[in-house]
Amino acid sequence: MTPEKIHDKPLVIGGRAHKSRLIVGTGKYPTFEIMLQAHEASGADMVTVALGRVKLDGPEEENILNFIDTKKYTLLPNTAGAYSVEDAVRIARLARAQGMNLIKLEVLAEAKTLLPDPLGTYAASKILVDEGFTVYVYTSDDPVLAKRLEDLGVAAVMPAGSPIGSGQGVINENNIRMIMESLACPVIVDAGMGTASDLARAMELGVDGILCNTGIACADDPVRMARAFRLATEAGREAWLAGRIPRKIYGSASSPQEGLG
Repeated sequence: MTPEKIHDKPLVIGGRAHKSRLIVGTGKYPTFEIMLQAHEASGADMVTVALGRVKLDGPEEENILNFIDTKKYTLLPNTAGAYSVEDAVRIARLARAQGMNLIKLEVLAEAKTLLPDPLGTYAASKILVDEGFTVYVYTSDDPVLAKRLEDLGVAAVMPAGSPIGSGQGVINENNIRMIMESLACPVIVDAGMGTASDLARAMELGVDGILCNTGIACADDPVRMARAFRLATEAGREAWLAGRIPRKIYGSASSPQEGLG
């Protein structure tokens, strides 16, 4: 077992240490109250918010930022809904105007698949890194693009496990493994988690963390699912640190047979 596995290190992104490896969202919840309860149950200490959809100039009861305790949770504004470099950069600058320098960058290709636009993602990442943002970048599970984004200086690379809201878990585990092998910055699987086993399986690949929203918010019981996601994230991390036994075709006895008469 390698030394880093014996003593697990906290997740550090952009100089900020996190107590949890699970990042949760704020969209699609039935009510703000259920959202708050789910956040608490998740154990997360970072919450992402689609800033372009926040009613900053509306009634206080409609502004989701009024329902998040910033003493308990770090806000991670995101550029969800941006389908161009210009829109993504505009939303990021709006976040900075609100005093937030962290940004989860999303530049989507089109509304049907909600897959990231690789060219737009790279271009927007370069602009925001050059402007001094701490960029968490949502991208495809392409190992080459992931490395190019790290080389730009992003704080974390966030490959999609599967399309946003699809509930398929990690479709291509080999690509995630290749990304983990080639990157030194934190790798956070983002999108596609449907149930607890999806998170456990993703964490067993050795990723640094997971971001999910729909799988919790749209569950029949979001609060209970948030608790399940927390436990699955922790269990998957522990299993990766422990080191699984190899898969074999044939069985082997649990008790040694040598020396028996």
